[in-house]
Amino acid sequence: VGNYKRTVKRIDDGHRLCNDLMNCIHERARIEKVYAQQLTEWAKRWKQLVEKGPQYGTVERAWCAFMSEAEKVSELHLEVKGSLMNEDFEKIKNWQKEAFHKQMMGGFKETKEAEDGFRKAQKPWAKKLKEVEAAKKAYHAACKEEKLAISRETNSKADPALNPEQLKKLQDKVERSKQDVLKTKEKYEKSLKELDNATPQYMENMEQVFEQCQQFEEKRLRFFREVLLEVQKHLDLSNVASYKNIYRELEQNIKTADAVEDLRWFRANQGPGMSMNWPQFEEWSADLNRTLSRREKKKASDGVTLTGINQTGDQGSQPHKHSSSLSVQSNTVQSVQSSYNPFEDEEDTGSTVSEKEDNKIKNVSSYEKNQSYPTDWSDEESNNPFSSTDANGDTNPFDEDTPPAMEVRVRALYDYEGQEQDELSFKAGDELTKMENEDEQGWCKGRLDNGQVGLYPANYVEPIQ
Repeated sequence: VGNYKRTVKRIDDGHRLCNDLMNCIHERARIEKVYAQQLTEWAKRWKQLVEKGPQYGTVERAWCAFMSEAEKVSELHLEVKGSLMNEDFEKIKNWQKEAFHKQMMGGFKETKEAEDGFRKAQKPWAKKLKEVEAAKKAYHAACKEEKLAISRETNSKADPALNPEQLKKLQDKVERSKQDVLKTKEKYEKSLKELDNATPQYMENMEQVFEQCQQFEEKRLRFFREVLLEVQKHLDLSNVASYKNIYRELEQNIKTADAVEDLRWFRANQGPGMSMNWPQFEEWSADLNRTLSRREKKKASDGVTLTGINQTGDQGSQPHKHSSSLSVQSNTVQSVQSSYNPFEDEEDTGSTVSEKEDNKIKNVSSYEKNQSYPTDWSDEESNNPFSSTDANGDTNPFDEDTPPAMEVRVRALYDYEGQEQDELSFKAGDELTKMENEDEQGWCKGRLDNGQVGLYPANYVEPIQ
């Protein structure tokens, strides 16, 4: 009696399971969205790094193909997110609303109907069961009383102090207890027989209500299976033709990379095959006067400056990515010389030592394609650009020791993006260390918190009080 409540509770559990499934799908949709956004951001950042970096030719196009793949896959995952929320999530929500009807007093109509059906089917049988329990209790009590009376009678026979009248009372007590045992036993057997006779009808009625609950649960189970299959179809990108095409196209782009072609292009545009502009005698002209750059002003030596060098070919058609003039760009992507590390995830708390060593990769594009190279030269060993240890860009030209006494903490007032390799890039509000005072041209030497050393405009910062 009362065990039907497990079946009734299953109806309430079904409503809660709908909520659980919706939450499950909602979380997966959020993951798909975040993954798509991260792919897009990754592709945008690395596309700029590769385009500005020293890689060229067909290998550059093959490398950039990975960024194109990420952008396309990002679009597909956004479509997955939309399908999960707009189709699967809404379908469960609507089905739950149609299958479960809330009552004014709380609970669901379906739960109350099942509860009432079971209680009504069980009530007659439960009443007879209660009578059987009462009859059994009375029968067992009579048996206990009979045993006690017989024991007293037996003990009294051995006691010479008892008179015949007291002995007669004990014998009468034994006789009455035997009669009570027979009556209660008969009543117990009769009530038990009635219960047995009512059991088939009770089972039939309970079975009928139970089957109704089974049918309701079957609808939910079949619906869940249907929804899960649809979710599987939305998540399975392996059967999406466009997804396969993305990687087929990526493979083709990588296979088109041709080392021989890239070397031929570099020879023709950057090597011996490039168009030369050999020095020739030139008459002085006022038009040749030009504003000296910051670096030229700082040089104390008087040297010969070549002013008319032009390059032809593909290299000449590309705009220069460095400028010697001072400008402030507030909405541009920071130079790779900045402190930003493309491999450092904001939420990554499990970085290993080897991952932290990858911070050096932030200088991946320290030598950009169209940077201007110094024209000063010397046959002295100390000025040979190919004999220094920073041929691979591993060292910083400003790494010399600076007396600690001159270091002052300053805060940036404006955004500044370094225009040349030896300049720092920072945002307004960033803090850095000034290592040398302002020179004649208004430049200071400083160090960012990530260890990068370089120049910056003195009027772009203020001392930290």
